[in-house]
This record gives sequence, C-alpha cells and structure tokens, in this order.
Amino acid sequence: MKEFLEFVIRQLVEFPDEVMLTEVPGGKNIVFRVQMRQSDVGKIIGRNGQTIHALRALLSSAASRHNQRATLEIIE
Repeated sequence: MKEFLEFVIRQLVEFPDEVMLTEVPGGKNIVFRVQMRQSDVGKIIGRNGQTIHALRALLSSAASRHNQRATLEIIE
C-alpha cells in the first residue's frame, strides 16, 4: 500500500523528490503521514478537496482487502 500511495502522490506534485511518506502501524489501523513542500499541498488537496478524498478512498479500499483500516494525513 505504501509504495502505491507514494507513486500516486509523486505523480501529482511538482517536486516529487521532496515527498516523504511515513507509515505508523497500530494493529489493524495504519496511519500514513505525507510531508511535502508547501506549494505542493494544494495539488494534493485539489479543488474542494476532491483529490485528497479520492486518495483516501483508494487507500481505504486497498486496506480493506487486507482486513485493515488506513488513514492519510498531510503534515505541513
């Protein structure tokens, strides 16, 4: 899941080398924290939050296949 999420996020931002994705496991719940340049945050959030909602839906779907829950947080 982490590799897939990192691939998608790197395709969306202007500075893909500065994207840092960390995974915080906690039993059945996994928290992914993404850190990037301030100018790229808007590209991940998207207009009215549509992009971040789509990313979270994909992540949730992938996690449910492994009987887990996953959340995505943006660290500014």
